Amino acid sequence: MIENLKEPVDLLIKRVDAYMASVRRDDLLGEIEKCERESAQAGFWDKPEQAQKLMQQLSQAQKKIKDLDDLSQQAADLKALFEVAIEEQDQSLEGEIKVELQTLDSRLQQVELARLLNGPHDRSNAILSINAGAGGTDAQDWALLLYRMYVRWLEQNSFVAEELDFSAGEEAGIKGATLLVKGEYAFGYLVAERGIHRLVRLSPFNASHKRQTSFASVDVVPEISDDIQVDIRPEDLKIDTYRSSGAGGQHVNKTESAVRITHLPTGLVVTCQNERSQISNREQAMRVLQSRLLQLMERERKQKIEELRGVQTDIAWGNQIRSYVFHPYKLVKDLRTDVETSDVERVMDGDLNPFIWAYLRQQAA
Repeated sequence: MIENLKEPVDLLIKRVDAYMASVRRDDLLGEIEKCERESAQAGFWDKPEQAQKLMQQLSQAQKKIKDLDDLSQQAADLKALFEVAIEEQDQSLEGEIKVELQTLDSRLQQVELARLLNGPHDRSNAILSINAGAGGTDAQDWALLLYRMYVRWLEQNSFVAEELDFSAGEEAGIKGATLLVKGEYAFGYLVAERGIHRLVRLSPFNASHKRQTSFASVDVVPEISDDIQVDIRPEDLKIDTYRSSGAGGQHVNKTESAVRITHLPTGLVVTCQNERSQISNREQAMRVLQSRLLQLMERERKQKIEELRGVQTDIAWGNQIRSYVFHPYKLVKDLRTDVETSDVERVMDGDLNPFIWAYLRQQAA
């Protein structure tokens, strides 16, 4: 019945109105006007880096205004559609109203979450690394399942992924893989996935088909921009080259184009084998190393502050953030937010937003 939709429609319209009232639209318009005025000055492009920053600032402000306008128009359309349905008692519009409700609710959640992503690197591209942990072949297979899960999530959320490294397991799965994820807020969203992921299932690699627990780690760091420099001394680096390799004959070439860089003081190791050129792989590996060193420095700084405040932290391997149980029952549960679902297949097909959104809201609270 159309009448049963009155409460959800009214509540959603109120949420949209509350969000619109909380946004300083005039400030955004003033920012746009200021950027446009500066970009119109003579010699604006004489300093390309500064010019690009300002143009990026302008683009972001314009996008926020467009998001506001689109949200307001969607809410007005939903309200008008519902009023017509009530006035004419047109029950055939019930399905359309439900679709509009879902679409508007999803859009509102996205813009609300975007306001939570206000960290210094949240808008950046992300470097996503997946590595097999304890559990032998099962763990390597689990790492591959996670890799596929994230690729599907990236596709569903309009991010672009560039494979930087892919190391196949001896029997199955992968030892590790690294992706450069491109898109606005890539790091802001994916940082919610950083940690240890635990799998419980009947092992397909065990002759007795016994239940097996496997672990894989997911690390996420922001891709640093060109204007941020991390001081790396050449004598602190060990650089090795080798032939690219991968499962099924992928990524294989006949020259030693793959590059492995070890940062000796920290023990950080970065590999890159996606390009055919050793020079290109080395440049890309150095960018990844810089990003990870920057993130490491920020984590150490944060840890020192927490120690001064008396905050106890434990970053041990056993601290899993999420459990995936395939047997004896089906359950995916995030141990930080308690969000859970029994629809394991849907999660493995990339439906991660409920977990990511809950984590972001928890961090903002």
